[in-house]
Amino acid sequence: MEQETVIREMKERAEAVQSRVSEVKDMAEAFAYAVELTRKQGGTSIAAPGLAPPDLDALKKLCGEHGVAFITGNLRSRIGNIHTGFTIAAWGIAETATLVIPSSGEDTRIATMLSETHVAVIPRSHVHPDMEAIEGDLDRLIKSPPSYLAFISGASRTADIERVLTIGVHGPQELHILILEDQES
Repeated sequence: MEQETVIREMKERAEAVQSRVSEVKDMAEAFAYAVELTRKQGGTSIAAPGLAPPDLDALKKLCGEHGVAFITGNLRSRIGNIHTGFTIAAWGIAETATLVIPSSGEDTRIATMLSETHVAVIPRSHVHPDMEAIEGDLDRLIKSPPSYLAFISGASRTADIERVLTIGVHGPQELHILILEDQES
């Protein structure tokens, strides 16, 4: 399947479960999106565990310029005060609009599950048509597994016995997926 078709399917399926999908050209644009979204929603903090040092520094600087608290470690002590969780997904599965995020630490789990809004970046070439397409990657990952592997499809949602849908009870109220243009090496 052609990558444009895969991306189109990912967008359609994600939007069907009320995820917001945008394309960004680089991490700077992704950071600007997250900071602007946080401010627009009245949030005051972004938790971004697991970023590489240059990205960490860039997001920290941007947050400082816009009066947004930047949190990178020991998120357990900040539970209840995390507006936006910012993560990088390893893979995307277009068929189900699912992001796959490995985590060897608690902070990534907290950022994906206990923030009000989750912003996840996925490189364009890491979006695959279906689960079978990442089977080999998952097999390799299992050989030295992370302590946690999240499969995220949309914002948190649950329904009671009367089938009344509620968003955000067990996790973020919103999921924003940023599809990152592949960077040439």
